[in-house]
Amino acid sequence: MKGTVLITGAAGFIGSHTADLLAKKGYKIKILDFLAPPVHIGEWPNYVNNKGYTLIKGDVRNKKDFAEALNGVDYVIHLAAYQDQLPDFSTFFETNTVSTSLIYEIILENKLPIKKVVYSSSQFVYGDGEYISSKGELFFPELRSLQQLKEKRWEVLDKYNEIAKFQPFKEDQKVNPTNSYGLSKISSEMLALRLGKTYNIPTSIVRYSIVQGPRQSPRNIYSGALRIFVTQALAGEPLTVYEDGNQLRDFVNVEDVVKANALMLEDERTNFEVFNVGGGKGYSVLDFAHMVKKISNSNSQILVNGEFRRTDTRNAISDITKLKSLGWSPSQTPEKSIKDYIDWIKSEKFDVAHIVKNSRAELKKLGVVDK
Repeated sequence: MKGTVLITGAAGFIGSHTADLLAKKGYKIKILDFLAPPVHIGEWPNYVNNKGYTLIKGDVRNKKDFAEALNGVDYVIHLAAYQDQLPDFSTFFETNTVSTSLIYEIILENKLPIKKVVYSSSQFVYGDGEYISSKGELFFPELRSLQQLKEKRWEVLDKYNEIAKFQPFKEDQKVNPTNSYGLSKISSEMLALRLGKTYNIPTSIVRYSIVQGPRQSPRNIYSGALRIFVTQALAGEPLTVYEDGNQLRDFVNVEDVVKANALMLEDERTNFEVFNVGGGKGYSVLDFAHMVKKISNSNSQILVNGEFRRTDTRNAISDITKLKSLGWSPSQTPEKSIKDYIDWIKSEKFDVAHIVKNSRAELKKLGVVDK
């Protein structure tokens, strides 16, 4: 046996797949999850049951729960997170940042012999990233103004009011999150790296692009284009594309992500380093919607009506050169992610019509979607 890994949030999407891979590699698995709605319904999902995993229902914000889970552990993969673009700003920091600091606090207080901490972050930390102006100057744009979005001028503009050219995110560039989720993630990264270095607790950071595949909860009103488009397509509802649909996104399959997680755990070259984990290619959201419609064999309309989310970035594509230098490379396609997700949604018999109706109403009510 290679040792015991605690995976927080592993009743969810990425965590459960990570648990399965590490178990196959010979690790003993402990899972700490709060099983909170809307992602869960208070019960352990069937894909983590009866696999020999130690299942602990607890809250990563609660020191007692976390200390119990960390006892007897060799490695930690911290995936538990609050991920929406909702206006309950404090929840992001209470869940994401406080929980990260608790890991190191508990390790020190109890002198735990933890060999490695892997922290899951997001490309959201980059915000809109880096652009090249029409005059060839590099700059980091601020969040597009509400006025600009209301006027349907979607592209990032330079100081000359010209369309600027996006540059893929690199790990060593300036970060400039546009929302509380990204802000909580970068603060957690800084905590993990600083405390890890100070107290000699090997720590690695992974910044995921948009991760896709089965087990992604359709109940979460914000979990990306795959969930939104697939549930809409299966419900026979219009596929609602924000902005003009030409914004670029970087999609990565969960199978590739969990291989990256395992690499972080096992390769000392990742210690105290940050790595982008992405698909290596950008797709327009509109093209992705057409993929979903074709693969699901849906008659749904693709609706591009100028709706937008205030804190969305225009483009989000990660440069994965650094991680590829360690021998990792994405091998799966968005088409596979879509097919696998459709098959899983159907097998779980979700009421997609009810989910789509409630999600749209909730987003409107909270003012997350505008027009």
